[in-house]
Amino acid sequence: MTGIVFVFEVHQPHRIRRNFFWENKIFKRVKKKELFNHYFDHKVNKEVFDRTCKKCYFPSNQILLDLIDKHEREKKQVKVSFSISGVFLEQCEMFNKDILESFKQLAETGCVEFLSQTYYHSLASLYPEREEFVEQVKMHQQTMKDLLGYTPKVFENTELLYNNAIAKTIEKLGYQGIFTEGVERILHEKSPNYLYTPTGCKKIKVLLRNYKLTDDIGFRFSARWWSEWPLTAEKYASWLAAAHGQCINIFPDYETFGEHHWPETGIHDFLRHLPTEILKWWHLHMATPSEVTEKHASAGEIDVPELGGTVSWADLERDASCWLGNTMQWAYYTSVRRLEPLVKETEDKDLLRIWRHFQASDHLYYMFTAGGGPGEVHSYFSPFGSPADASITAQSAILDFENRVRLASITANEPFFFYTGTGKKRFTGTMAWSLKGFVKALQKGNIKSIEFHNNRGDFEKWAEKSLRDNEFAKQLKKIRLAKPKGEKLRKLITEVAKERFKELSQQMQATRYF
Repeated sequence: MTGIVFVFEVHQPHRIRRNFFWENKIFKRVKKKELFNHYFDHKVNKEVFDRTCKKCYFPSNQILLDLIDKHEREKKQVKVSFSISGVFLEQCEMFNKDILESFKQLAETGCVEFLSQTYYHSLASLYPEREEFVEQVKMHQQTMKDLLGYTPKVFENTELLYNNAIAKTIEKLGYQGIFTEGVERILHEKSPNYLYTPTGCKKIKVLLRNYKLTDDIGFRFSARWWSEWPLTAEKYASWLAAAHGQCINIFPDYETFGEHHWPETGIHDFLRHLPTEILKWWHLHMATPSEVTEKHASAGEIDVPELGGTVSWADLERDASCWLGNTMQWAYYTSVRRLEPLVKETEDKDLLRIWRHFQASDHLYYMFTAGGGPGEVHSYFSPFGSPADASITAQSAILDFENRVRLASITANEPFFFYTGTGKKRFTGTMAWSLKGFVKALQKGNIKSIEFHNNRGDFEKWAEKSLRDNEFAKQLKKIRLAKPKGEKLRKLITEVAKERFKELSQQMQATRYF
């Protein structure tokens, strides 16, 4: 039998305030507790969330609950899956807890599977270093467990972004399956309706979205110009029955059902009748992603190289160009990425949370400049009048935020790298971008490294040239000339650095922006 796997993508971003730049909000004095709402438009985000709850989430969830209950005692049950971003779950708690309860009811049926993804629906999987990506995946895991009582077995990266390196990272995290787009350039005439093994992996299996059948619902359902309009549940089920394979993965945005296609189009009736029409076919049954990965063996290997091969479900290109295809997007992406060590050295949970919300792929999506059909889709989702407006807004907001982070941590112009001697092989792997980070590095650092740099006068040079703090440089020089060793040296430099950070922080209270 062929498993029909329905997975619904559920995500709403925290949109940046549309007039952040034009209303001259840059570098304004803001209390720290007000900083999140200084950047992100609470009113607009709530309006969008409430509207989508009314048109999509509540009615669609109820339809699925009714269908699951109707077929509960039958041999073939109704089964569906969801991939819900952490940001969406966060908004449920902020704006409408009833919709969260509705998803909990679905989880309790035992007929609904929940996938894992990055908490912030970000592009962290594309960063050269994997730490942030892994942290966001683990955050999402914990949130799913805390709010829905569910531990995901299958992973869906943001917008199905995928390559061999991503698959390998996800396999190491213990997942048994990962989704991506069933695009022809990675299939090489193979069918998307089978499971495959990623190149370089041993256990994890790749599930491929059948984008043609998915787009028949997601993009063409209400298109009167389409030769197959109107699309009925019976007709669509017959298309599924005519396809061959282990599993047919249909993976649309959940907002398709009531928001992208309004209720007046008949989309909810389509959803209501489709499972029954599918189950009428003797060789079809509804399944979850983990069920098909456990049941079926791999039909071969899928090779998607990290360099130049990354795929996604976005636009006609189905790659990463939807988010990183022009200079505006790369400028914002670079600005966000380079903040990682600075933000994390502050050890400030509020600043870290805000930075991660700036990572949402949606901000880059709004900067897309190509025209045609894809351009219309991007414009439909964007709250901005143009890609240029989206870029100006996001770039000014992230630069404003960067300035606050630099002030909070007392960031140097260049980081300090800790070595135990000369040469690249002597690098300890520790670096400090700020005075606060320098204190932490001293506390945990290799004592031989501290002695090496102290003897050479490297600490005082960094303080003078990069921190531009002559007073701190003088204090460090004084310690060097006293020639302390071992733990005594660590203690002396750490105490001086701590005290200097405290002094500078107090001095900046009069000029700091929060």
